[in-house]
Amino acid sequence: MAMKYKVYIDGQVGTTGLQLRQRLEHHPNIELMLISEELRKDEAERKRLMNSADVVFLCLPDEAAKEAVFLVENPNVCIIDASTAHRTNPLWTYGFPELSPAHRQEIAKAKRIANPGCHATGFIAAAYPLVKLGILSPDYPFSAHSITGYSGGGKGMIQEYEASDRPDAFESPRQYGLNQTHKHLPEMQYVTGISAPPVFTPIVCDFYRGMETCIPLHTDLFLKKVTKAELIAYFQDFYKDSNFIKIAHEESGFLASNLLADSNGLTLYIEGNDQRMTITSVFDNLGKGASGAAVQNMNIVLGLDETESLI
Repeated sequence: MAMKYKVYIDGQVGTTGLQLRQRLEHHPNIELMLISEELRKDEAERKRLMNSADVVFLCLPDEAAKEAVFLVENPNVCIIDASTAHRTNPLWTYGFPELSPAHRQEIAKAKRIANPGCHATGFIAAAYPLVKLGILSPDYPFSAHSITGYSGGGKGMIQEYEASDRPDAFESPRQYGLNQTHKHLPEMQYVTGISAPPVFTPIVCDFYRGMETCIPLHTDLFLKKVTKAELIAYFQDFYKDSNFIKIAHEESGFLASNLLADSNGLTLYIEGNDQRMTITSVFDNLGKGASGAAVQNMNIVLGLDETESLI
């Protein structure tokens, strides 16, 4: 019989918490510890469950996540935080195992893991190798646009988009984060080591789940002159051992944002020509961009197959 690890989700009724629960209910190695509805905000009961668990997921607003960490006194408990609160904290391990063997090893032994943000996941998957391989300088003037389904806005936005009396504007793509202070910008810069955050354009659209994050590349600013074919080869080699990140080309000439909805996959599409290229990360904002990545990190921490209960 498979060994069962105890897991508690603090914030189980939010979008990410519900997604986690759905994934973990069918995980053969997990015993999911659930809090009753009437005690959901009872600090003593939350504390009891947290300190009895092997892994605790925090699916809370930032300040609540910071406060929740102090409820865990058992040094053997691993906390995986899905909020923005700890993603640039050097005392926490950033949960993106595909970036290097060292990243994976750090996750495997960590007790405090910051789960990546959705837009940040798409940006980092493309930008990190470019800087690491010396193709682009950390001073390169990065920019990116990122299209997301409305589930990325949480329960409030989901209700707005699915309301029968919603405004006509909701039928159109809507740009937001207009002041260039989006909450994922600090981790984009911190994890990739670039000298400044990118000029970033997030866009929410009228579909439930899915995301694509696109970085335009000016080849005349490359440190290392490479053709499109060579860049594809670099990325294929960089992610050759990944179970979830793949490199592809879209033959149709159109690239949909929901191609990988309901999966934990992320595909990098390298398009354009030898003079002008784009790299676009396509994935599920609720999968590799949230709960799927959290389960993947949990599997690594517990020494399980990282693909368990993930598609």
